[in-house]
Amino acid sequence: MPATCSQSVCRPWHTSRRRGPLLSPLAGRLIVLLCVTAVTNTSRAHFSSRPQSEDNVASLVQSNCLLCHGEDATEGDIDLRSLTDSTSAPDADLIRRVIRVLDLREMPPEDEEQPSPDARTAAVSQLTSRLEILVGQEAVQTAPIRRMNRFQYHNAVQDLFDLKCIVYTLPERMMREHGGYFQPASGVMPEKVMVGSRPLGKSQMIEPRLAGVAAFPQDLRAEHGFDNQGDHLSLSPLLMEAFLKLGQSITQSKDFGPRNVGIWKTFFDAPAKNEDVSQQVRQRLLPFLRRAFRRPIREATAERYVSFVVKQLEQGTPFPEAMKTVAAAVISSPRFLYLYSPERSGAEDSQPDNFELAGRLSFFLWGSIPDDRLLDLAADGRLAQSDVLDDEFRRMLQDRKLKRFCDSFPAQWLQLERIISSVPNRSKFPQFYFSKYRDSMHMMMEPLLLFETVLIENRSVTQLVDPDFSYRSVLLDEAYGDLKVDLRAQKKKGGGSVTQLPFYRIPIKDRRTGGVITNTAVMTMTSGPERTQPITRGAWIATVIFNNPPDPPPADVPPLGEKPADGEEHFTLRERLAAHRERSDCRGCHEQIDPLGFALENFDPVGAWRDRYENDRDIDMAGTLFRQHTFSDVVQFKDAIMQEKHRFAEALGGHLLRFALGRQLTAADELAVGRIAEQAKNEDYRLHSLLRAVVRSRPFLAGELVAAPTVARSATDISPSDTAGNPQSSP
Repeated sequence: MPATCSQSVCRPWHTSRRRGPLLSPLAGRLIVLLCVTAVTNTSRAHFSSRPQSEDNVASLVQSNCLLCHGEDATEGDIDLRSLTDSTSAPDADLIRRVIRVLDLREMPPEDEEQPSPDARTAAVSQLTSRLEILVGQEAVQTAPIRRMNRFQYHNAVQDLFDLKCIVYTLPERMMREHGGYFQPASGVMPEKVMVGSRPLGKSQMIEPRLAGVAAFPQDLRAEHGFDNQGDHLSLSPLLMEAFLKLGQSITQSKDFGPRNVGIWKTFFDAPAKNEDVSQQVRQRLLPFLRRAFRRPIREATAERYVSFVVKQLEQGTPFPEAMKTVAAAVISSPRFLYLYSPERSGAEDSQPDNFELAGRLSFFLWGSIPDDRLLDLAADGRLAQSDVLDDEFRRMLQDRKLKRFCDSFPAQWLQLERIISSVPNRSKFPQFYFSKYRDSMHMMMEPLLLFETVLIENRSVTQLVDPDFSYRSVLLDEAYGDLKVDLRAQKKKGGGSVTQLPFYRIPIKDRRTGGVITNTAVMTMTSGPERTQPITRGAWIATVIFNNPPDPPPADVPPLGEKPADGEEHFTLRERLAAHRERSDCRGCHEQIDPLGFALENFDPVGAWRDRYENDRDIDMAGTLFRQHTFSDVVQFKDAIMQEKHRFAEALGGHLLRFALGRQLTAADELAVGRIAEQAKNEDYRLHSLLRAVVRSRPFLAGELVAAPTVARSATDISPSDTAGNPQSSP
């Protein structure tokens, strides 16, 4: 197994920001324990009947692994003896880890005796079969109960009320659309787009929104960069109180009226005098509650809300105000805030109902609640039907609400927020700074526009690594120096402003540029103020491109200085870092990371091309990918990745599945990821096919969310009267 990296310059990439997970219900834990016990017993019986002579795994482990991971030594706390015992059933996670390091040729270490390619392939195949047996009968791991994150809450409120403005400003939206270029139904991205960037500052805050509404704090991101992970989305008493105040501030905003609220006439407007008010309240509330809570509403719950509104009206409250009050209660209710499953038992437990599926689809692709069509199909029990699910998937990909997927997934997958805190040395890299703004506001939009184009035009995901096009502004093109395509003619045409930047679609003729790897944004955010950081770049590629993040490093090694120490002025960066590979506990990770990071060493700390260091030494970026594909320049590095395009598609599928499920992936999920990539392979790895395979995967369709926790009063919701400040006992 990989040794732990001790290079402290890696540490920012490995620092965990996890908080404690939410407690699972005891019943759920017991069920999982019983399932695992049953499967383990079955697996042990299977393994005990397997002839030892047919066990390629045992032979490989005994010959190549037990010296470091056996009785006398367990480096990295890894003991592989269970893989050589035909009567034992190894832990599924252990099997998964061994499969990964063998398949990626990370183990055994480079200076140790290597198994033959046939032996390695046979062992991986047999381990995969064992893993399938071990996890095949397990229930898919449940996603932790979680609340909506800030981005999802905003979208859900906007859709529920059909708002014509935003609810509150979202700094996490790194790119802003101007001119309505995002038209997924067209299947084509325009040659010129107008966009804005959050780092532009206050000018980007000027947009129609509800006055007096302030967002709650931005949610923390998990290890892989996503902010929708269940173990991070808890709900403290203080945050619950914040949601109550937020709901009131939304409906009581001076801008919350007929001009901005699309459902005003059908929900808030007072009924005609000759109409039965109580009946009107019921007719309006039932579909509203179904949409907000994403499933049919029980009669007792509906009556509770209806009776509250009627009582307010009897006390003389104007109809619109009474409906505003109950609406504020709805968007503060745990049934609105939480993503969870109602408690079920018996055969129903084997798969989610159609309403759960509707919610999963909408929060995955739209970052919001399902629309009426999804809920109607769920109510008819048809949404889970294969042909209907495919039709709805295609419809959702053509809806403009897909922009929300582009506003969340790609920036978090690529971890582009890191560029906001990048501070290249101003005297060494003055081109990064201009006026009072920074070049980063242009840089970050190139990979985001690339992702949107691959999605809208349904291109192969290989175009994300080695595309034949890109989008650049005039200023961004100049930042590429020798690699620019020269957009000065476009500059003479004018267009754009401080808040709206024109980006032009350009052909990529020099493959040293283009893609989510070789762009100025990634090069800058993986560098320090003075120099590049190959280890940081390598860790980024391992994590983002191959979904194989290195282990966190220990804290007992001093950092490598930004500038060479005395006597090292004539060293290359590779030579300065070589000392860190001499330690045995560093070697494993550096063998994995170093070739990936140094492959990009021709790009300086702000992404401009260079052939030599400042000390006039030639840059040596040659290396080998997965100990198989040698390269001597960055184009050959891309070629090497393209030879492993299935591995990249599988990694991207894993990122997508984790984003869709809102939790870490298990050993069973890893098998599903392999099937996702295989399905996409049949369609040239097009992004739509990869997304469809995620939606049709076993974890997405069969994974259940944990039942809602018992809230105060054990009722279905927070009482509307609490929001109104009017004492009323809850039913």
